[in-house]
Amino acid sequence: MPIVVVLAVVIFAVLYGRKVKSIVLEEWVKLGVLWLAVSVAIDLLMFSWGPMKMSLADYFKDIGFTYLMIPIISAGFGYLKK
Repeated sequence: MPIVVVLAVVIFAVLYGRKVKSIVLEEWVKLGVLWLAVSVAIDLLMFSWGPMKMSLADYFKDIGFTYLMIPIISAGFGYLKK
């Protein structure tokens, strides 16, 4: 899963960065936090009520912390763009 998350974040950050040239580091961090929130929200729908019921604590121990790499990667792109 971490490899797929990294691949997706890098691909979408490159695509986004090509279209928006004047974005600053703070906006890249906000973008990463937004992507993180969307990922967690989609997962929580599936893991709390869906077919793979899991407590919130178990979710964050097993899956949720993996998503912390999303804002870290996007912040790295923002740093490179300045």
